[in-house]
Amino acid sequence: MLAEAAQLFSEHYGIWGTPPPGRQGGKSGTRVKLSGPRLRSQCLPAGARCSYVSVTVDGTLAGNAFACRWDYQGRQVCWVTQLVVHRDYRERRLATRLLEKLRETDDEIFGIMSSHPAACIAISKACAEHTAALMAGSPITYVKDAELRGSLFSMPSDEAGDLVSGVDSNFFVDHEEPLAALAWLQEENFWPLGNLPDGHEFLLVFESSRRRRSRSLSRGRYGQVSGTS
Repeated sequence: MLAEAAQLFSEHYGIWGTPPPGRQGGKSGTRVKLSGPRLRSQCLPAGARCSYVSVTVDGTLAGNAFACRWDYQGRQVCWVTQLVVHRDYRERRLATRLLEKLRETDDEIFGIMSSHPAACIAISKACAEHTAALMAGSPITYVKDAELRGSLFSMPSDEAGDLVSGVDSNFFVDHEEPLAALAWLQEENFWPLGNLPDGHEFLLVFESSRRRRSRSLSRGRYGQVSGTS
């Protein structure tokens, strides 16, 4: 599973951009790659409550998502630590179906950090209250260490520009594809989080009422979604 997930990420996640002087990143213009061991350490830390879901289309791994759970003030947080969809299967609501499959009965708060607007818009109704403390309690290192940026948190910066809700994650992935999606969303007046500076990611945290969730596999028009916890 880790090998397949790492391959999907390495081939379909994104391309390195150019970091500014004094900041580090991958080689500009090359694909962002992730090994199985690195994926395990980032998304499946020892002792954490983690889940994995995937969707296959005609035998091809078309998308997957990882999530980690922890408790915050007596409420269960579900944080999406990775969400990737194969480029040949995008705009088919696969990201939404993966996120729906991740959700468990006791999940009350959802979170995601991503440079891609489509990953963020797949979940909706953001709330900012307690975000810093909530993230500080995460067992996921890159979530815990991320620096909040944006007007929503009264933490603007010269680099952040008009960003509303995001983090300075020092992750200099190329934004060409995400910005194309962002431009479309802005034209439709369907994007409230501002623009995305280099080295930053959008941040969304959502409250949700508890619900019952079927544990059976779901099969739809675009493939079969399966998951493990």
